[in-house]
Amino acid sequence: MAKIGLISLGCPKNTVDAEEILGEALKAGHVIETDASQADVLIVNTCGFIQSAKEESIDAVLDAVRCKMDGACRSVIVTGCLAQRYGDELAKEIPEADAFVGVGRSGEIAEIIERTLGGARVLKFERPDAWWRDTRSRVLSTAPWTAYVRVADGCDNRCSYCAIPDIRGGFASRSEESIVEEVRGLAGQGVREINLVAQDVTRYGLDTHGVLALPGLLDKLSEIEGIDWIRLLYLYPSRVTEELIRTVAGNEKVLKYVDIPLQHCSENVLRAMRRPGNASEYRDLIARIRDACPTVALRTTFIVGFPGETEADFEELSEFVAEIRFDRMGAFEYSAEDGTPAAEMEAKVPARTAKSRLRRLMTLQQGISLKKNLELVGSGIEVLIERIDGDLRIGRSYRDAPDIDGVVYVHNSCAAPGEIVEATITGATHYDLTTVCGEQGKTDG
Repeated sequence: MAKIGLISLGCPKNTVDAEEILGEALKAGHVIETDASQADVLIVNTCGFIQSAKEESIDAVLDAVRCKMDGACRSVIVTGCLAQRYGDELAKEIPEADAFVGVGRSGEIAEIIERTLGGARVLKFERPDAWWRDTRSRVLSTAPWTAYVRVADGCDNRCSYCAIPDIRGGFASRSEESIVEEVRGLAGQGVREINLVAQDVTRYGLDTHGVLALPGLLDKLSEIEGIDWIRLLYLYPSRVTEELIRTVAGNEKVLKYVDIPLQHCSENVLRAMRRPGNASEYRDLIARIRDACPTVALRTTFIVGFPGETEADFEELSEFVAEIRFDRMGAFEYSAEDGTPAAEMEAKVPARTAKSRLRRLMTLQQGISLKKNLELVGSGIEVLIERIDGDLRIGRSYRDAPDIDGVVYVHNSCAAPGEIVEATITGATHYDLTTVCGEQGKTDG
C-alpha cells in the first residue's frame, strides 16, 4: 500500500483521466494523499495543448521531482498529453522521474506504480486501445454534486493549428450503454449536474452508429432519476443539427447553455485554420439557436494572431463579436504547435500585435458581458449552491460552466451546498450575478 498524490492539469477530459487513475489506484489497495509533501508516489497528469500549458506541466513535474529529491516521495509518474507527445525527450531531460506514460493508460496505473516502487523505470508512449470506453472506477475530484462524463475521445477535425489528433488519436465514441451506466452510478452517489465532454460532442455516435447520436443520448440521460442538469461541452458548428437544437430547447434537463468554439469569423482565416463555415453561416446558426432557445447562454472562443490574420480580418472579427453579443467569450493568442500545418505557415503575426488584438477583443467583450448581465436583473434563475461565506451563498446558474464562467451570489437563503434554489437577480457585474431568495424561494435537496 502506498500513499498516492496526484496533480492534474488541463481540460475536463484530463480531469476524467485523473479521476480514473485515482479510482484504479484505490481499487489496487493504495490510499489517496491530498498533501503532496506526504505522498509516496506523485502522479503528474500533464497537458500539452498550447505552450503555456506545456510550461505549467513541466513546472509541476519539476516540483514533484524536488519532492522526491527531498526524500518525501519515492516515485514520480508523469502521465497525460505532454508525456504522450514529448515522452522520449522528457525522459532524457528529467531522469529523476520514474515513469513517463502517455494517454489511455489509466487501467495500467496500478502495475506502473508497483514497478516504479520496485525500482524500475517505465516508459510507455504508444497509444493503447481505448480502455476508457468502459465504465471504470473513478474518484471524483469535483464537488460531489457535479461530474464530467466523457462521451468520446480524440478528434477527426484536423484543424491546422491543433495537435489533439496526434496526441489522442482519431475520434472514438463510447457506447450509449456505458455512458448511461456511468451516469446512473454518479446519480446514485448524489451527482446532480452532468457535464458531457469530448473534443467534439456533436460528433458523438458517427463512428459507431453511423449517425449523429447525441440527441438520443441526451433523451436517455434525462430519464435518470437524480440528474437535474445536463451540460454540453463542446459543440462543433457544422454539426449542430436542427434535431440537436430541438433537443436542447425541448428537454428540461438539458441546460440552455451552448458552447460553440468558432475560433474566428473571417473566411480567409477559417480557411487557413481548415475549419468549415463563415460569418454568414455562423449568424444563421446562432439565430436558429436563439429562436429555439430565447434564454440560451451562448459561449464561444476565438484565436487571434493566427498566421496571415490581417488587421482587416481582426476588424471583421471585432464587428462580428459586437453584433452577435455572446453571453460568454474566451480568446487566446495563437500558439504554434510542433508538427501542425499552421506552425509552418508564413506571414506570422508579431507577438505584440497578437497581444494588442487579444486585449482589444476582450475589452469589447467585457462591455458586452456587463450589458447582457444587467439585462437579466429582475428575472428569476435557478442557482446550484456550491459554498457558503457567512450569510452569503455562492453558486452557479445554468449560464455558468464549472471553473469557466462566473458565479452567482445568493442572499436570504439557508440552502446547503449541492442544493438548487430559485432566486431573483438583483444586480450584475461583468461576469457575476447577485440574487436574492424571496420568502417563497424554494430549495430542494
